[in-house]
Amino acid sequence: MGDLLDKRLLFVTGKGGVGKSTVAAALGMVAARQGRRTIVVEVAHQDRIARAFHGEDSHFREVELAGGLWTISIDPQQALDEYLHMQIRVKPLADLVSGSRMFGYFAVATPGMSELVTMGKIWELAQLQRRTRGGERYDLVIVDAPSTGHGLAILRTPLTFANAARVGPVAQQGRAIHETIVDERHTGVVAVALPEEMPVAETLELRARLRRELGRPLDRVIVNALYPERFGPRQAGALARAAETAGTPVARAALRAALSEHRRARAQRDQVARLEEATGREPARLPFVFEPELGVEQLEWLSRELEVAL
Repeated sequence: MGDLLDKRLLFVTGKGGVGKSTVAAALGMVAARQGRRTIVVEVAHQDRIARAFHGEDSHFREVELAGGLWTISIDPQQALDEYLHMQIRVKPLADLVSGSRMFGYFAVATPGMSELVTMGKIWELAQLQRRTRGGERYDLVIVDAPSTGHGLAILRTPLTFANAARVGPVAQQGRAIHETIVDERHTGVVAVALPEEMPVAETLELRARLRRELGRPLDRVIVNALYPERFGPRQAGALARAAETAGTPVARAALRAALSEHRRARAQRDQVARLEEATGREPARLPFVFEPELGVEQLEWLSRELEVAL
């Protein structure tokens, strides 16, 4: 865990629906508990982490959730406005440009512009000396990144724009952000996967593409929502025999449900083994939380489990 949290920037990605936000929040809680001033960053107007902590609206605001733990939800338009005000020192001119309807149409229509300014804001948050007025330094920035394909695209965006622009502030900042992303001492990438065939396959594809397209490794894999293994082979066999001879429909249904969960837990372990064999490293494991909604109490419990697993 120390090597992972000693970095300054962590991107948490994975197939949609695997629990990226949950893992990002749990990682943030671990880091804050260990004394690191930490911020968990959400993108594309999301505000789920602040709501889970019953916090204030975090839309482009750095909101404290608990001691040493903060969050922000990045709005690309506000990130663009902030960037313009940093580049154009004359405030009335910066206001005029950012408020221009024509400029707004151009920015929205430019492929990758939202991703670029979002990455620019993430990069700014991770700087030892913040460029935002009044912004305080963070020891660790954890990004609840988009799902795998889009998450990889957002990591590639700075270099894409730098190569297109070639010279000027966009090219310079794009290269600086790219160098930060590929610096393994500074930046880590964590993949979250459910113990199922498709999420595991997507995680392995992400690992290969990170190496091929960015020349950097996938730092860790976290398998989320593992069912407990409640029965051994003998117990499972006894349950199967009992289900065949159960005297009532209710008893038969209960025994079959227990067997179904057992088979699912075994299938999940097969997928975990597949990940370990392919990566050469045992993934960290998080248990399934049998709650309809996750709040601070459940996130705290998961963060304790994650601290041990990593």
